[in-house]
Amino acid sequence: MIVLAMAIFPLIYSLSISFMHYRLIPPMPPRFNGLDNYAKILGQARFWSVIYTTSVIVIFSVFLQYVIGFAVATALNAKIRGSSVFRVLLLMPMLIAPVAVALIARMILNPVIGPLDQFLTMFGFPDLPFLSNKNWAMGSLIAVEVWQWTPFVILLMLAGLQTLPRDVYEAATLENASKWRQFWDITFPMLLPISVAIIFIRIIESFKIMDTVFVMTGGGPGIATETLTLFAYQEGFKKFNLGYTSALSFLFLIFIIVIGVIFLAIVKPYVEKRS
Repeated sequence: MIVLAMAIFPLIYSLSISFMHYRLIPPMPPRFNGLDNYAKILGQARFWSVIYTTSVIVIFSVFLQYVIGFAVATALNAKIRGSSVFRVLLLMPMLIAPVAVALIARMILNPVIGPLDQFLTMFGFPDLPFLSNKNWAMGSLIAVEVWQWTPFVILLMLAGLQTLPRDVYEAATLENASKWRQFWDITFPMLLPISVAIIFIRIIESFKIMDTVFVMTGGGPGIATETLTLFAYQEGFKKFNLGYTSALSFLFLIFIIVIGVIFLAIVKPYVEKRS
C-alpha cells in the first residue's frame, strides 16, 4: 500500500500542477489556469518540431536495430566458429552507460581532433560536420543508438531462435525448401510475436532518449536534434516552469500511449494470423 501511494502521489501531484501557472524562478505562487498550458504547448511550432525529430530518430534507429539484430542473431544461432566470444563482445555496448557512450561518440566524431575525421581525411575527404550539421547530427545520433541497443535485440532474438522446434526445419529440408524459404515461411512467422514485443519495447524506450542527445549535440544545431525529453528538461530544469513542464510530460505520455495503441492495433491481425 505504501509503495502504491509513493507511485501514485507524484503522478497526481504532477497532473494537478499541469493545470497551474507555476514557476520557481522567478518565484511565483501557483495559480490555476485550466488548460492554458496544454493549449500553449499544442500551439507551439517547437513542440511539433521535437515530436517530428524524436519520431525520426525512433523510426530509423528501431528499424535498423531490429534488422541488424535479427541478422546477427541468426548468424550466431548457426553456431559459427567463435560464436560464444562474439556473443560477449556484441553485448558489451548495452552494458555501458548511455552518457559514457555519448561522450566517446562525441570525441570520435569531433571535426578537428576526432579519429574518424582524421581517418577520412587520409583518403581526401573534407572535414565532415558530424555534429554541427542537422542531417549529419541526426545520422550520428541514430548510429550511436543503433550501436548501443542492437545487442538488446540480438539477445532476445537469439533466445527466440534457440526455442524453435528443429523437426519443422528437418521436414522443410526433406521438402527441398531453401534456407531463404525456411526463413520466410518458418523462422520469421514463428518469431513474429517476440519481434513485436521487442520492437514495442524499443519504440517506448527510444522515445525517452535524452542523455545521448544532451551530451552529443545538446539539441543542436539550434533545435534541429532536440527531443521531447530534452525539451521537457530545458523547460523544467533551466527555466523552472513547472506547470508548463508537467503539462508537456503528460502530453508526452498521451503521445506514447497513442503510438503504442496504434502499433499494437496494426500488428495484432498479423500476430493472430501467424500464431
